[in-house]
Amino acid sequence: MKTAAVLGATGGMGNALTEALIERNIKPIAFARSKENLINKQMEWGLSKEDIMEGDALNQQDVAQVVSKADVVFHTMNIPYQDWEPNLSTILSNVLEECRKQNKPFVYVDNIYSYGLQDSKVTETARKNPHTKKGKLRQRLLDQIGRSNIPYIIAHFPDFYGPHTGNTQLHYTLEQIVNKKSGRFVGKTDIQREFIYIKDGARALVDLALKEEAYGEVWNIPGAGTITGKEIERIASSYLEKEIALKPVHKWMIQAMGLFNPFMKEYVEMMYLNETPVILDGSKYEKIIGPVPKTPYEEGIRETLKFIMENKKVSS
Repeated sequence: MKTAAVLGATGGMGNALTEALIERNIKPIAFARSKENLINKQMEWGLSKEDIMEGDALNQQDVAQVVSKADVVFHTMNIPYQDWEPNLSTILSNVLEECRKQNKPFVYVDNIYSYGLQDSKVTETARKNPHTKKGKLRQRLLDQIGRSNIPYIIAHFPDFYGPHTGNTQLHYTLEQIVNKKSGRFVGKTDIQREFIYIKDGARALVDLALKEEAYGEVWNIPGAGTITGKEIERIASSYLEKEIALKPVHKWMIQAMGLFNPFMKEYVEMMYLNETPVILDGSKYEKIIGPVPKTPYEEGIRETLKFIMENKKVSS
C-alpha cells in the first residue's frame, strides 16, 4: 500500500487515520466535502494540493475519481443520525461499486451498534442481536459489504475520544469540564464503560490494512480496558488541579431534549449502551495482527484535556 484514500478525512477518525498513514510513509488522499476544512488540514498534515480532494460521496463521479487515486480505500465517513437513511446506504453503495469496478480493497470503520444487547465481552463470532433502528441499519450495511465480492475489512470500535474527535460522548463531557467545575456524563457514573483513544484506533486500522490475511474478515479493536465516570472525574481533577463533578444525563433528559433537538431525538434508543455497555474482545487482533495500541486512560484523557484547553486559547 503506497497510497490510501481516506473518505471523510476531516472527521475525527479520518483525521487520525490520515496522520497514522503519514507516520507509516503511506501517501493519503484526503477526501471531504468542505474545501475550506481540507485546506486548513492540508497545512497541518503537510500534504500537497494534489493530496486533497473536495467531493461528495453521494456523487458517484466524485467517488470514482478518489478511488482511482489510491491502492486502498478507507471509509471513515459518518453523518448526523437524522440523515442516516437513506444516505448511509447510498454512500456505501457508491464506494463499494467503485471499489469493485476498479479492483480496490475496502476498509470500513464501524461502531458497535450491530452487536445489540450482549451478556458478556463480545468476540467477532458473537451472534449479532441489533434491536434498535440504528443497529439494524448498521447490520444491513455490513451485510451489503459481505455481498460485495471485493476484498474488505470491517473494524468495530468503541466510542472514540481524543484530539479532534468532535461530537463524541466523552469529548462532549471533557469540553464541559474544561470550561467549568462540572460536566454532563451520558449514563450513570459508576458503570464500567469502554472508550478508545482515537489515535490508537487509527494506528490499529493501518496495521490491519497492511496485512493480507486481514481481508475478508471482521475485527474488534478495543480500547485500553474500561473506565467509569468516577474515574474520569479523578483524572480530570488531578490534571486540572480543581475538583470536578460529573452529572449523569439520564434517558428521560435525552427524551426531553429530543423535543427540540433532532439529534437527541434519534439518540434516545441508543441509551441502552450506557446502561448495559458492549465491551469488545480484541483477542483475534492480538493473535493474528499483534498488540492493539492502547494508550492508558490516564494519559489519553490528559492529552485530550490539554488539546481542548490549547484550542480554547487559540479561539478566544
